[in-house]
Amino acid sequence: MENKIVICITGASGSVYAKVLLDKLLTLNKQYTALSVVMTTNAREVWQTELGNDDYKNYPVKFYEQTDFMAPFASGSGQYNTMIIVPCSMGTLGRIAGGVSNDLITRAADVVLKERRKLICVVRETPYNLIHIRNMETVTLAGGIICPATPSFYSRPATIEEVAATVVDRVLDIAGFDISTFRWGK
Repeated sequence: MENKIVICITGASGSVYAKVLLDKLLTLNKQYTALSVVMTTNAREVWQTELGNDDYKNYPVKFYEQTDFMAPFASGSGQYNTMIIVPCSMGTLGRIAGGVSNDLITRAADVVLKERRKLICVVRETPYNLIHIRNMETVTLAGGIICPATPSFYSRPATIEEVAATVVDRVLDIAGFDISTFRWGK
């Protein structure tokens, strides 16, 4: 199967994670055959608030609207093998956990899970309440991977983007990409 990736950006705080992920994926373009993006309206607003720009418009990738159920990854026959939701809002996670496929992101997550492919949810909330924890458990039991946007500091990151990269590199590792990054003990 070809390596086809869909990135979904929700309105949770943490736009820097999505930016760093997109930037890194563009440098890894020989490791995938398709890269698609779904970005919610709230995600666009949060990006502009947190990053002070609308540079997401400049990425040379195919963007899909939340209501576009004709997107290839809305069906298992589209054979997208990895879906990364970054940042993943708790509302999105809750709809996925509840099996509610009311937009392209939740439909695509449903497809990825039913096809036993890789769903990585980079949740960005603190603190967690019991509903969040149970939803993370449900998605994990269904085959998804919860990767909290919790940075590491072993590599001594000096900028916000370097801090975000500690999470993004972990996500890329989980997704199966061959990357050069800080490795503990090396």
